[in-house]
Amino acid sequence: MRHEASALLSQERKLFHKRLLADVLTVDKDGVPSNADKASRLSVELARGIAERLKAEVGVKLAGQTSGRAFEAVTAEFLQATFPALSNLRPGNWQIIHVGNRNRMAIAEYEQYAHLTELQEATRKSPELAAILGSDYTITPDVIVVRNLLEDAEINRDAALVDYRSCLRAALRRKNGGKPLLHASISSKWTIRSDRSQNSRSEALNLIRNRKGHLPHIVVVTGEPMPSRLSSIALGTGDIDCVYHFALYELLASLEGLGAEDALESLKIMMDGKRLKDISDLPMDLAV
Repeated sequence: MRHEASALLSQERKLFHKRLLADVLTVDKDGVPSNADKASRLSVELARGIAERLKAEVGVKLAGQTSGRAFEAVTAEFLQATFPALSNLRPGNWQIIHVGNRNRMAIAEYEQYAHLTELQEATRKSPELAAILGSDYTITPDVIVVRNLLEDAEINRDAALVDYRSCLRAALRRKNGGKPLLHASISSKWTIRSDRSQNSRSEALNLIRNRKGHLPHIVVVTGEPMPSRLSSIALGTGDIDCVYHFALYELLASLEGLGAEDALESLKIMMDGKRLKDISDLPMDLAV
């Protein structure tokens, strides 16, 4: 029988899970996976079902922050291996960056948010202004996708499109002196608690309110097994584009195996409503 090679996104999905199994998705000596809430029986059973399907090895649960940082890095690696490969769908000079350093003004390095540097300086000089604005304009994505600007030679490669007479403020043209363009902001949450879900929404709203120009994709990637907690960020529209689960197919299979009808119905509502997708869908959606 002939076996066809797996497509790139299927291959990279497996590698993504393999990296997670190395130091993020572990199972402790009591059989509790690292993305489970041990106080919730359903959470433990769902997470265990996912872990068994992904063949998780018994290990030591990392501290929450450590797991979170590692999940961000693995998510960035997955996108680095997949999104640039879609150049036939979305040409461009792309960078996928794990922000990681928690610099709350890192977003100001990109065209749509460059003005935030001036705003920060103004609030530093004026305590009154700082009291009015607070820190609502600060945004800290976990992973970002950036499109670098184009030289005129690249723009004019196939035909003379630009010259010195026009197109003098277009953001994509390097000659106009702008900054790289923020294409996507990705919030990476290994697990979801009520306060953390609100943090993702707050950052999304700040990205929307504080931009100048094109709005980047705003998404959340998570390893949370509980549909009720997933719904806290997946349901509704207007802030987050979509939530992407690290192992949606395995979560669905776990729910079906447990016969948890209410939780299964909730998950299917999010999936059918296109509010929750698998991690393998993310690169293609970013190509839009």
